[in-house]
Amino acid sequence: MIERDIIVVGAGPVGLTAALALHSLGRPVTVVETGDQSRVRPGSRAIFIHRASLQILERIQSGLGYDLNRHGLTWQTKRTLYRGREVFSKTYPAPSGSGLPAATSLPQVVTERVLYDACLSAGVEFIWNSQIVRASADPMRVELESINGTRMTARYVIAADGSRSTVRETSGLRLEGPQTTNAFVIVDTAEDPANPLPLERIFHYEHPAVDYRSVLYVPFAGHWRIDLQCHSDDDPETFSGTDGARRWLPKVIGAGYADRITWVSTYTFRQAVANSFIDKHRRVLLTGEAAHVFAPFGARGLNSGIPDAFLAAMAVDRALKADSHAAADAAVDHFAQSRRTAALRNRASSNIALRHLTAPTPILKLKRRFAASLSTVLPATGQWLDRAPYGPPLGTPDADGMQY
Repeated sequence: MIERDIIVVGAGPVGLTAALALHSLGRPVTVVETGDQSRVRPGSRAIFIHRASLQILERIQSGLGYDLNRHGLTWQTKRTLYRGREVFSKTYPAPSGSGLPAATSLPQVVTERVLYDACLSAGVEFIWNSQIVRASADPMRVELESINGTRMTARYVIAADGSRSTVRETSGLRLEGPQTTNAFVIVDTAEDPANPLPLERIFHYEHPAVDYRSVLYVPFAGHWRIDLQCHSDDDPETFSGTDGARRWLPKVIGAGYADRITWVSTYTFRQAVANSFIDKHRRVLLTGEAAHVFAPFGARGLNSGIPDAFLAAMAVDRALKADSHAAADAAVDHFAQSRRTAALRNRASSNIALRHLTAPTPILKLKRRFAASLSTVLPATGQWLDRAPYGPPLGTPDADGMQY
C-alpha cells in the first residue's frame, strides 16, 4: 500500500500544473500517470495559452510563464474572409518590453515538457505505468487501485486524467452535456523554412476552394494548424487521414504543405460539464477535462484547466490547514462551486461560438452573408464576423481573480 497526503492523477498539463501549485505551497505531492515516462502524445492538441494562464503559472513559479512563452510564438495579424473576400483584418503592435504577450502558441507536448522539467526540478514524485481503474473515497481518505493491483491512499486526490476520467466515473460523478453533430478535421503541417507563410491567424467562412466549407488557419511554433469544418452531410473520413487531408489541404494553404503533414484528427465535440467537481465526501477534486470538455474555439479547455488546477491546489492546502472538518469542507466546496460556475459559463460561450460556426438555420446563414456584404461600409459587421467564431470575450475576473 502506497500512502500519501495528496495524489494527482494524470501527468498532462493540468495535472503537472496542480503538482507545481501544491509544491509551491510546501505540500509534497505524487503524480500517478497511466503512460510511461518517455510517452509522447501525438498532435498539437492545446496550442493556445492566454496571458491569464501564463500569469497563473508565474504565480506558481517565477519564470515559468516566461519560459513557456519563449518556446511559443505570438502572431500579430488576424484576418477573416467570407467566400474568398476579406471582410476584416487587424494587426496588433509587436510585444514591447519584458511583459507577457496576450497569448503564445506552442504544441501541447512542449508545454508538457516545460512543466514536467519544472516538476522534476521541484522534486515532485511520479509513479508511471500505473493506470487507475478505481477510486473509492470515505470521509477521511481516497483509495486508488491501479490495473496492476497496486493500491494507494491519499487524504485528497486531484483528478486530471482527462475526458474519460476513471477517477470521476468511479467516484460517482459524470459529465453532462450533448455531443455536437458537425465534424471537424484538424491537420498539423510543418512550416516550410525555405518559404515560410506570414504569421497570421486566418478564418475563411465558406472557402470557395473546398466547396464552401469553413477553414481556420492558426500558426504555432514550427507548424500550422488547419481546421476544416465539414458539412453536416459529409463523411468526415473522406477528408481525414493523411491521404484524405492531402486531397484538400493544397487548395487552402499550398501544395508543399501536403507533404509536411505531421498529424490529422477528426472530432465531433462534446459540450459537457461534470454534475459536481467533488465527490460526496469532498476528497476527490476534478480538474481540466475530467471536469469539463468544450469545443476548442476560444481556447477554453486548457486555459480553464490551469485555473482549475491552481485553485484545486489552494483548496487542498486550506483544507489540510483547517482546524475543523467544517472549515476543510468549506474550502473544497468553494473550489467546486466557483470552478463549476466558470465551466458552465465557458460552455455557454463555446455553445455561442459553435452555433455561429455551424449556422444551423437559414436565418443564421443569411445573417452571416448580410454582415459580410456590409463589411466594406460598416466595419463593425466585419469585426463581428471575425470575433463570433470564438465566442464572447473574457469577462472580468471572478472572486478568485480568475477570468476562466
